Amino acid sequence: MTQQEQQQNAPSLARAGGSMAIATIVSRASGLLSKLLLVSVIGINVLNDSYQVATTLPTMINELLLGGVLTSVAIPLLVRAEKEDGDGGESYAQWLITMAAVVLGIGTAIAIACAPLLTALFIDSSSDANPALVTAFAYLVLPGIVFYGLSALLGAILNTRNVFGLPTWAPVLNNVVVIVTLAVYWAVPGEISLDPVQMGQPKLLVLGLGTMAGVALQALVLLPAMRRTGFRFRWRWGWDRRLAEFGGLAFWVLLYVALGFVSMVVLTRVATNDKGAITVYNMQWLIAQVPYGVLGVSLLTALMPRMSRAAAANDTGALVGDLSFGNRMSAILLMPFSALLTVAGVSIGLAVFAHGESGVEGGEAIGTALALSAFGLVPYAITLLQLRVFYALKDARTPTVIQAVIVVARIGLLYAFLEFSPPDKLAVGVSVAMSLSFVVGALVGQVWLRVRLGRLRTGYTAWTLCLTVVASAIAFGAATGLAWLAVQGLGIESRVTGAWVELVIQGAVGLPLSFALLALFKVPEVKPALDKISRLVGRR
Repeated sequence: MTQQEQQQNAPSLARAGGSMAIATIVSRASGLLSKLLLVSVIGINVLNDSYQVATTLPTMINELLLGGVLTSVAIPLLVRAEKEDGDGGESYAQWLITMAAVVLGIGTAIAIACAPLLTALFIDSSSDANPALVTAFAYLVLPGIVFYGLSALLGAILNTRNVFGLPTWAPVLNNVVVIVTLAVYWAVPGEISLDPVQMGQPKLLVLGLGTMAGVALQALVLLPAMRRTGFRFRWRWGWDRRLAEFGGLAFWVLLYVALGFVSMVVLTRVATNDKGAITVYNMQWLIAQVPYGVLGVSLLTALMPRMSRAAAANDTGALVGDLSFGNRMSAILLMPFSALLTVAGVSIGLAVFAHGESGVEGGEAIGTALALSAFGLVPYAITLLQLRVFYALKDARTPTVIQAVIVVARIGLLYAFLEFSPPDKLAVGVSVAMSLSFVVGALVGQVWLRVRLGRLRTGYTAWTLCLTVVASAIAFGAATGLAWLAVQGLGIESRVTGAWVELVIQGAVGLPLSFALLALFKVPEVKPALDKISRLVGRR
């Protein structure tokens, strides 16, 4: 299909954006449901810890093999080939798929052969984990490396051909397969033996192969869509000369990804020193990412083109203005949710996860880790925004250096919590260490950008940040008091029921009141939303 034909068949931006937004919401909801069922069916124990460790291996190895280079080098060149090549970039796409299949195939084979070594890398021999069980799960899920990589690559190719909906919906199918897998796991009689681990046990095979099947479906469902665009695959070998232009960028991106890999290895080794800690950490991280996934990513997506244009035009003033605006909006949008997760963290854990094998104890553990680490939400968003500024300046080295600082701080904090925290609170320590590392990243990034760009309007940003903290504290202080009165007045004795009542009241009262107080404080960024509400009320 030529570039002109692709443009003629392009869907409207609004229609594509609407489909993607709906798919993202459904994907997050179905993903949360799958994790809820996982905790309810399996519990928070050595079995779930082993599954969590094993299922992170394919994603991390895929990032090392393909992920970072794909996003930083291969996809920009795919767009360029679409514009420059006479076949609309089809031959380059064929070459890209060929190279990816070879690299991923070889990497997967090596990873499967080295599964026991990967387990030893991620699990300390003195920990409470079960290395044999992790290795057994790893053998079953590591083939997913190929499908993770191809899913990302095929989705990117479809995006360049103006097909946006299916690549965004594909993860939903993965989540559905996992949900079905957990239902089958629950129905299959027997248990997974922990000592000794037996590879042929039905429950072990169902859980491992079912998880891998979900990833496979996520990739394979994209193949018919590729054919519908007119794409025809053939093996294509050789070297594309344009890749040489991106050699330096690829090096720094790979180093950035490698640092993240090292960080995850250390985090896993530390967390597996306490039964259930890695599961608790993963569940609280899943919940904490919901506000950023809905609000923070949208803000970043909207600002990135503006920052890139300002950087390309050497307009430092506009770039600094976009950065300052992004930092302030991150605080305004996310600080109330950070406060909600802090005051209602335990309620969220009990309401969502205190079911089945997890029980009240498991839900409370997840909620406590969430509540005590939620302060990292805003620094996390600011750090990612700062890194995008460097990328807009075509600087991939500095984000890698900042990532190195974050990882060093994180590793130090992780081992400090391992040494000094009570054994049953290690999940909290790991979660807090992650959030503190984002605080370090935000501070380092701000200083570095000050040196690079000059004055950043930091005082203005700090004042807005303080206002969001005060507004959120007042709002959720009042909401928490009202929730306590409601639980006491209704005489609710069930902790789970009480948690639901508290969560509903704190969210329904605290969030609107936070934004109302920001309007009362005359925060400028809130005014456009107020004007729109006023116009809607006036029409009615």
